[in-house]
Amino acid sequence: MNLTQNKKLIQITPGTMVVGVDVGRKVHYARAFDFRGFEFLKKALAFSNTKED
Repeated sequence: MNLTQNKKLIQITPGTMVVGVDVGRKVHYARAFDFRGFEFLKKALAFSNTKED
């Protein structure tokens, strides 16, 4: 899809949730925002990527 930034922003509706994830080595962080840019949590959600057999 080849969209300009304005066309991408128009696609964000009241039913849209934006999630940003920072992938690190051992600990990853995620934050979620509503369509207006307000955060759902006050702190970033930390999680690890562990694989259990």
